[in-house]
Amino acid sequence: MENNPTTQRPNYTFALIVVFIVCFLIGFITTMNNSMISFCTKAFDLSAQQGQYVNTAFYGAYLLSIPFAMLMNKIGYKGTLILGLTVAGVGFVINSFGIQSAIAAQANVYTVFLLSMCLVACGVVMLQNVANPYVMVLGSPEKGAFRMTLSQALNSVATTLAPLFITYVIIKDQAPTPDAVPGPFLGLGVFTLIICLILVFLKLPRIDEAKQAAESGVQQQYKSSVFKYTHVWLGALAIFMYMGVEIGVPSMLPYKFKSMPEYADNYASVATSFLAFYWGGMMVGRFLGAAILAKFEPRKLLSACLLLGAACIALSIVLPGMTGIYAMLAAGLFHSVMWPLIFNLGLQELGPHTKTATGVINTGVIGAALLMPLLGIIVDATGVVIATFCLFIFYAYIIWFCNWGSKIGLSGK
Repeated sequence: MENNPTTQRPNYTFALIVVFIVCFLIGFITTMNNSMISFCTKAFDLSAQQGQYVNTAFYGAYLLSIPFAMLMNKIGYKGTLILGLTVAGVGFVINSFGIQSAIAAQANVYTVFLLSMCLVACGVVMLQNVANPYVMVLGSPEKGAFRMTLSQALNSVATTLAPLFITYVIIKDQAPTPDAVPGPFLGLGVFTLIICLILVFLKLPRIDEAKQAAESGVQQQYKSSVFKYTHVWLGALAIFMYMGVEIGVPSMLPYKFKSMPEYADNYASVATSFLAFYWGGMMVGRFLGAAILAKFEPRKLLSACLLLGAACIALSIVLPGMTGIYAMLAAGLFHSVMWPLIFNLGLQELGPHTKTATGVINTGVIGAALLMPLLGIIVDATGVVIATFCLFIFYAYIIWFCNWGSKIGLSGK
């Protein structure tokens, strides 16, 4: 009995800790980038549309999700982690030195900033490709949604700290000028490269998803290609729409402050400081979500959060002044569990196709690259209220995917 492998489950605790640290770094970098938008808008005298190019440059890198996922199939989880950390670290170093050189040469500093952050984003895409499926397979499939939500809770700790880092470290007492944009990016680059170096010498378990599925005792026939799974493509579109919701709120917040006469002159710094409440709400929601998932079915929890999040946005439109601001920020509490639950629904019953499917679903993150400039155009043309109304379109599709689209083609669904 002692030699029966089905009675001895591997201990994945250490590997999970490593992935959780990576999730923290992903959240910190991603939110730090978004938190720079209002400062860059003033520093470079940009329109709302131009300011959203920060999101386009960063999230546009997710177009490479599928190629990076195929690369992960060849070099494995650990190899992809090391490569992703290296690329992100080098991107930060280039950001620091590149912007300083551009200022000295009187070149276009904003373009250098966007290009270097796009390189950082390529590293983040690789890390994202690893983190989601690795968390899913490091343990029993039944607890996959729980582990994913817990990893995103730690991610949210980073997303809460990042705006505070921007406010009190990078732009504190800084006039919004191009030479203030680089900040301590060199330090972040060195820190990332140190984590990468440590990871080189760590031993992480090799995961064979097909073998793991076979050992679970569930007989499952897999299709010849991940691209034949409808729910994967619909999941990618759900993530696309979700990015419009998650990034739409912090991206619209500065313009909502700008529309208020008392904040017209300093709306950028005020909006950045308030972002901590939004990301903090997501952090609290993810920790609560990890506990609630033990008692409630994921689809029901996701549906409830979608409806409550949409209600917060509706209240932010109709309520005046700071009351509307707080209603918008409260949406973060309900947005908190959407990413892991959508991702979990998109990765169902894939076995050996899990790695590549992650790349397909991660491609949906380009929603932030495409939808944010579109919302910026709407803000420039009609104002922030009409742009905020667009979020309801995104909520509607995710509700459909949650309750119907994610079940297409699944066994026993």
